Order: sequence, then structure tokens, then C-alpha cells
Amino acid sequence: MFITTPLPFVKEFVDELNNILEKEQSGHQLSRRQRGWLAFCLTGILVTNSVCWATVERASLGTYSLAALSWIFRKAKIPWACLLQLGVTVVLRRYAITQGYLVVDDSDNKRCKVTKRIFKAHKLKDKTSGGYINGQNLVLLLLVTPQVTLPVGFAFYLPDPALMAWKKEDEQLKRQGLPPKNRPRNPTRAPAYPTKQGIALHLLEEFRRAHRTIEVKMVLADALYATNL
Repeated sequence: MFITTPLPFVKEFVDELNNILEKEQSGHQLSRRQRGWLAFCLTGILVTNSVCWATVERASLGTYSLAALSWIFRKAKIPWACLLQLGVTVVLRRYAITQGYLVVDDSDNKRCKVTKRIFKAHKLKDKTSGGYINGQNLVLLLLVTPQVTLPVGFAFYLPDPALMAWKKEDEQLKRQGLPPKNRPRNPTRAPAYPTKQGIALHLLEEFRRAHRTIEVKMVLADALYATNL
């Protein structure tokens, strides 16, 4: 399928999103051109089922260049930090949702072996083969309701390099028979590399601040998120 103009329902969504943005964040409303770009990008993601600007460029038959598509996300003065939650607000109002269950989980996304530009790509344990892959780990927050299930928050997880290096060295010294008192002590985790549990708590706090009228009946997560922080 080729893309020449944004889908009508996507354009309606972006217009409604901008109306809420104008009310919630005075002075941060989107210009007509920004609304058009955002609607086209969302249409491209839906049509191609991919967040890949090269794919969207091909689907637009060259109407929009790769450089132009990526520029809006790198340079445009748009309050990206609040757009996701405001977009969630649009959906919640559209479906008259007032309550639901929050579910925390994480997902691994495999990437190519060499990734110099992909955000927070790192070595991951492959659950299917038992080996290791290069990829990204994404912590997700989902809102589950009788009408719809939708993502309401996400963040990329990246292990602390200092802790990883210490763990590797500690395992080597342990195999050599060195007692704990003679091995380097566990370094303090850097704030720039929060745990998955810490990320999950931040996503829950962010959702609560943005959607105070939504009644959260329960928060669900697997055993990983029940460990001590």
C-alpha cells in the first residue's frame, strides 16, 4: 500500500491531540505543518507496520524524503515528553474509559550484530536458543480494560556498564577460588542506569500524574518486578 496523504482518522486523532495539548500545555500547541507531519508519520507506521523511515519513504513513492521524515523528530520544537500521555487521554475519552488494570512487562527486540546508532542496544540473553543476541530491552506499561488494551508508558532498559564489568570480573575471581573479602566490592549503580523495577515505578508514577481520574483496580507484574529495589 502506498501513502500519499494521512489517513482521515489519524488526522482527526492528531487534531484532537493538539486541542488537548493547547489546554494542558499553554503555548505548546502544534503548528498546522507539524500536525500534518505527525499525522503522516503515524499513518506511515500503521500502513507499513514498522518504525523505519526508509520503509515509510518507499511507501510514499518519494513524496517525503528520509531526511525530512527524521528531521521532525530530531529538530522540531514539539513537547514529545507529554505527547504519549496526551495521546492516551484522547483514546480514554474516545472510549469513555474510567477504570482498568495496569500490567508491567518487558520485551526484547533483536537487532543486527553491529549497532552503532540504535538507542541502548546491548547484549541480551536469547530465551529461545539459550545464547546471546544484540538488541534492545523495552519496559512496557499496559492499561487493560474491557474495551481496549493499550500501551500507556514505555522506557528502554540498559544495564550499568560498571556493574556488568564488575560482575564479569567477580565471576572470574570466584572461579579462581578467591574469597569474597579479597574480591572488589560491588560498585554503586549509576542513576543513569536504573533497574527495571525502578523504571516500572517511574512509569506507574507518570501514568498516575497524567490520568488521576482513572481508577486502577490492580497492578500486575511477574516475579522480576517483586524483588527488592
